Amino acid sequence: MKNKFGFLLIKPQLGENIGACARSMKNFGFDKLNIVSPKFTFPNHKTKVTSVGAYDIINKAKIYDEIDEAINKFEIIISLSARRRDINKKHITMKDFKDIINKNQNVSFGLMFGPEASGLSNKDLSYSNYILQIPTSKKFRSLNLSHSVTIICYEIFKIMSLKSFEKKGKKNKISSKFKVSSFVNHLLKLLETKNFFKPHEKKQSMITNINNLIYRLEPNDKELRILASIISSLSKKL
Repeated sequence: MKNKFGFLLIKPQLGENIGACARSMKNFGFDKLNIVSPKFTFPNHKTKVTSVGAYDIINKAKIYDEIDEAINKFEIIISLSARRRDINKKHITMKDFKDIINKNQNVSFGLMFGPEASGLSNKDLSYSNYILQIPTSKKFRSLNLSHSVTIICYEIFKIMSLKSFEKKGKKNKISSKFKVSSFVNHLLKLLETKNFFKPHEKKQSMITNINNLIYRLEPNDKELRILASIISSLSKKL
């Protein structure tokens, strides 16, 4: 599914930014880099240096003169913009972005990013199906090109590799309420021997608070045994 995503950099101005974009793409398993009208001879030395181990992506990047040529192989184009535009396009949130990807499993997506200084023009955006704005501080919305690519790569990676983000390892079975009750009774008896419940008229409310504390936990059998041992040890006379 990751092969369905391509990254389009429109009129990039700095070789080091493209190198950093390629590195981020490789970090998350993407390799389709498309560049439209770079403002320098591509690739240059800075591109190679900042791409580190992702120079293979730079080597096979496709270069185009016009956007309409670059987008031909994609079915849905999502453009990134730092500000909301007054054009007839649907502006989407990150949640919308996730939903669109999940609903279009067999569709090829092109993610389009603008020049570092000015971002995408309204003409560039006219080729889009959707416009996505990465949420940032209202005081400073502009993101570096490679940072934007990194965030989008990560968000798609999360969607496509959900199991990698789920908690791994066997979860011990939660103790039954019978065992929790036995522990609570053990605790209350020890507290009683230590004259903990003072003043006496508040004893019931104190027990209620203890119940609230213990019963809302979800300990497993091992954890209950450890707690019981700790409390028993502390209750012994020195």
